[in-house]
Amino acid sequence: MVTTLKKTAGFILLAGIAGFAGAGFYNKLNNSDSIHSAVATGIQQPSRTVNFKSPIGQESSTDFVMASESSVPAVVHVKTTYGAVSAGNAQPYNPFQDFFWGDKGYRSPAPAMSAGSGVIITDDGYIVTNNHVVANSDKVEVTLNDKRTLIAKVIGTDPSTDLALLKIDDKNLPFIPYGNSDGVRVGEWVLAVGNPFNLTSTVTAGIVSAKARNIHILPDQQFPIESFIQTDAAVNPGNSGGALVNTNGELIGINTAIASSTGSYSGYSFAIPVNMVRKVVDDLLEYGNVQRGFIGVSIRDIDSQLADEKGIKSLKGVYVAGATQGGAAESAGITEGDIIIKVAGNIVNSSPELQEQVGRFRPGDKVKVTILRGGDEKEMSVTLRNKDGNTKIIKNEMVSLLGAEFEPLSKEEGAKLGIKSGVKISKLNAGKLRSAGIREGFIIESVDKKDVTGTDDVVSALKDKKGGVLIEGIYPNGVRAYYGFGL
Repeated sequence: MVTTLKKTAGFILLAGIAGFAGAGFYNKLNNSDSIHSAVATGIQQPSRTVNFKSPIGQESSTDFVMASESSVPAVVHVKTTYGAVSAGNAQPYNPFQDFFWGDKGYRSPAPAMSAGSGVIITDDGYIVTNNHVVANSDKVEVTLNDKRTLIAKVIGTDPSTDLALLKIDDKNLPFIPYGNSDGVRVGEWVLAVGNPFNLTSTVTAGIVSAKARNIHILPDQQFPIESFIQTDAAVNPGNSGGALVNTNGELIGINTAIASSTGSYSGYSFAIPVNMVRKVVDDLLEYGNVQRGFIGVSIRDIDSQLADEKGIKSLKGVYVAGATQGGAAESAGITEGDIIIKVAGNIVNSSPELQEQVGRFRPGDKVKVTILRGGDEKEMSVTLRNKDGNTKIIKNEMVSLLGAEFEPLSKEEGAKLGIKSGVKISKLNAGKLRSAGIREGFIIESVDKKDVTGTDDVVSALKDKKGGVLIEGIYPNGVRAYYGFGL
């Protein structure tokens, strides 16, 4: 499924391949040149037969054979099926019919399909891909390089970085070892490995053209992180979720988007840095969702105009335009007018670089932030907060059980729908609830006739449940529905 941001003369596409029965391109109008999106226990990658040394401090080899031969077997073809229509077109129906014969009222007679790529990161079957490749899917199939096709489970997704983690039931699989995206240099040779246009096991080469690119392909996310590695390796629809590797065969990014005026490759491609991928994968495995740490500042890139306006002598760093009251930065002593030049020892010279560095940490983590104030360099210890302003880690127990994330029902929405309590499904991956026909946005009012007032009620009702379950509730458009399924 290709995400296309159409600008004046071109597009930005997510490099997944759009489907056989109506899975279309994601389009966004913009006013510049265009880009397309290519559709604390972390994963410990086991050792493999071939070990590569890091190229840092050495010139990269231009012999791509070894890197290609080690990478191709670990890149898979991801196919997704979408069998449901929107809840707005649905009609209420008998819950017992749903329980015994499946959801008839919310299913499309002709399922849509789409495809992309994925990267095996462990020998026991964990696979990284893009969120836009698997978002809202009912079924995910993975075809390995040896032509076997397996059903994949969606372990979790992170729309704010456009990443998803899958799992297939297999062992002794080839995988690509993690590299270090911080050490990637502009001008370095890289390979893109994926399945463009359903052509399996395709390798293309290019160089790193730039780092920390923000191309605005996640406009619907409240706190997106876009700090892409830009390359001129050819990436096309179907490459989404595929591997960007260095000449040592190490994974340095997940291919996500392409710059093009036609919808196919004709310019640059963009990949999510692997250091961000590692953090997202670790969080999804340990907590079921991604733990985002926030520094609590509004920021501006420093250009000549801002430097003249504020009397700034250097264009390095990121300008603090304001600090959130009671936030992490303010509590650490960072104020408006400070210039952030390092986060955890890593130099930051742009907003995307700052967001990427902070995004690698969790709420409660203490991070060294180096600032310039009045020409003097100061190091501050900042304890990051979550989006609610505290340092709590929130573990989503229901993701692994049902493939769902929940949020409290707001007073405004409750009043609008005429209900006093309930829990809203904020995100839904492949799992029991999606298989039963439930869609994102559904508000659960009761489980097995017991009222639901908060997430804990859903957890306690379903965590150790065996047998049939009846869920009742309402959609934001006022349509009431009942769902039955077995655990």
